[in-house]
Amino acid sequence: MAEELGVDTIWNWDHFFPLYGEPDGPHFEGWTLLTAMATLTQRAEVGCLVTCNTYRNPALLSDMAKTIDHVSNGRLILGIGAGWFERDYSEFGYEFGTAGGRLAALEKSLQIIKERWEKDAPKPLRKIPILVGGSGEKVTLKIAAKYADMWHGFGDAETLAHKLEVLNNWCAEVGRDPNEIERCSGTDKDSSDSERDALIKTGVSHLVMGMGEPWDFKAIEELVKWRDARK
Repeated sequence: MAEELGVDTIWNWDHFFPLYGEPDGPHFEGWTLLTAMATLTQRAEVGCLVTCNTYRNPALLSDMAKTIDHVSNGRLILGIGAGWFERDYSEFGYEFGTAGGRLAALEKSLQIIKERWEKDAPKPLRKIPILVGGSGEKVTLKIAAKYADMWHGFGDAETLAHKLEVLNNWCAEVGRDPNEIERCSGTDKDSSDSERDALIKTGVSHLVMGMGEPWDFKAIEELVKWRDARK
């Protein structure tokens, strides 16, 4: 239904438990669900917003991503981040470690993933876009500057403007054209047109609306109308 309403991308998340509502409520694994999303759609790109890097071996994740790239006929976006939800780690037996350690693992994994896409057969159908999620200014945004085709953050226009300035500065430092990175931000079904317009003025060009049950498809329809009125 969301695709029929005209959205460009459809996302899930990569957690093992709900982040809101009933803590032990019904929940499914994100990458398995992505396969279903790929087969139920024809046009919209799909991805996790975002994959927790340390839940899976990076070589395995590269193969999973390439597989869904083929299943979807080239519509996967690899959204990825360092991970933060400690309950996922503790109950599923992963080492939580430190934020610094998780960020170091993220950069190493991105190197491995890109290498495997180059040498494993069959190759992806397209250059799979990598979306890095997270707003840490010292490390996360530097990783985005080095590896990302898309970056996703949260916050109001003032917050996003600052984060994008930091991202641009990291791009200059690592020798990357900042225009190569699509800037994405969250929006809410209750956000006003003026709030969304303010985000666009910062340089954000891709808004992702968070949804919770009951799914409000009217809100999606309104967001698509807002987008189309500004083309």
